[in-house]
This record gives sequence, structure tokens and C-alpha cells, in this order.
Amino acid sequence: MTLIKSISGIRGTIGGPAGQGLTPLDVVKYAAAYGTWVLNQKTASKLIVIGRDARLSGEMVSRLVAATLQGLGLDVLDLGLSTTPTVELVVPARQAAGGIILTASHNPKQWNALKLLNAQGEFISDSDGQQVLALADNEGFDFAPVTKLGSYATDDTTLTAHIDAILALPLVDVDAIRAQNFRVVVDAVNSTGGIAVPQLLTALGVETIEKLHCEPTGDFAHNPEPLPENLRDIAKVLEKGGFDLGIVVDPDVDRLALVSE
Repeated sequence: MTLIKSISGIRGTIGGPAGQGLTPLDVVKYAAAYGTWVLNQKTASKLIVIGRDARLSGEMVSRLVAATLQGLGLDVLDLGLSTTPTVELVVPARQAAGGIILTASHNPKQWNALKLLNAQGEFISDSDGQQVLALADNEGFDFAPVTKLGSYATDDTTLTAHIDAILALPLVDVDAIRAQNFRVVVDAVNSTGGIAVPQLLTALGVETIEKLHCEPTGDFAHNPEPLPENLRDIAKVLEKGGFDLGIVVDPDVDRLALVSE
């Protein structure tokens, strides 16, 4: 079992004794530390945005985080299955006080993590991270009384809004892309890229999309870090010909590999 505490977040393998892996007790402790840090900022907003990749432990971890934040009196907007860039965009768009991305990024499926964002949708700073870790060590949490518990809401429209924002960028020429009739293979390693990348390609006018490991089951078909040694499946498809491009993303869609024929 492994638990790694750093200023950028808390990550570890699921299970084992408390304090030695990312157990439910550890999830609650560090979510409470982050929530307390947010409250200490005295921001006007008490909204926290959360989103997760599709890994097997994600739903459990998400429920623990949401309930802990509500218990502190913070309001939670749960994006459900999402991507790291999407959560980062939604935090400032909704004028939230912060956000938590539940993903261990390119780590294998037994890992998960809490990645902590500030009100700008950026990863918290070194000094802020040290404050969160100190709060966790001291367990200096003051939970809300029953009349001041936070609210909980979901929103499954943010990925579409993110794609719309991409299409609106001046450098994105949808007509030019559509005219090329690109044929694309997508390997999303059984996580949320299997939702996001094909949806983006379709919006860009790509009609031929071969989906490889795009079911968001969280049971990763191969090592999720998009390095050459982990791209054998998509390489085999591209070697057969008939496609212009291969796109590979990691579980939370913040790492990208483009593979040529």
C-alpha cells in the first residue's frame, strides 16, 4: 500500500490500513483539510467543483469527498465523469471557491488521488499546499451544524460546454477540418477520454472514428501512461492502414499522444 502526500494533492493505492493507502478515512481527512483551507480563505463563494475519471474507485471516492465537503458547510457541484481540463475550466466559470479532481492521472487502476484547485482553477500553490497538509496533520476541522450543511448538485453539461469553447477558439477552423475527411483512431484506456475525445472529433466534423478501449469502465486495458511501449494496440490498428491519425489520452485526459500511420 502507498500514500503520497504532496502540495499538489494526495495520491495512493486503494485499500490497506489507514495512513498507509488511500483508504476512506484518508480521503475524508484530506478532503476535510482542503475544505477547511477553503473556508479559511473567507471567499464569497462556498462552491466546490468536483469531477472524476472512470477508474474503479472513483465513484466511492467521489461520494466520500462530496459528503465531507457538505459536512463542512460547503456546496458541491459534481460533474461526475469528467476530465481534468474540464474541471479546471468550470471552477472559474462558476465562480467557485475551488475544485477537487479525483484522478491518479496516468497511474495504474489501483491508484487514485485528490488533486486540489484554487478559485482560478489552478493547482494550489506550495504555501497553500503546506497549509492543507498541516490542517490534515492536526485534524483541525470544525464541521457544520445540521442547519448549515452544504448543498449537493450535479451537472452533466460541462463537457459539451468545454467543447463549445474549443470550437469558438479563433485558430479552430471546423470547416477546414471537416473538408479533410479525416479518419481517426482513439485509444482512451477505458476512461473518460472515451467520452470526451470522440465527442470533440464529431463536433469538428470527423465522421470516421475507430474507438479503441473507449468504454469508460475504469478497468484499464493497458498501462495508462501514453508512452510508446504502451501504445501497441493502437499501433497495430494504424499499421493496417486506412487511418490518418491515432489519438491516445490518459485516464483524466491531461496527457496526449498523437500517433501517425
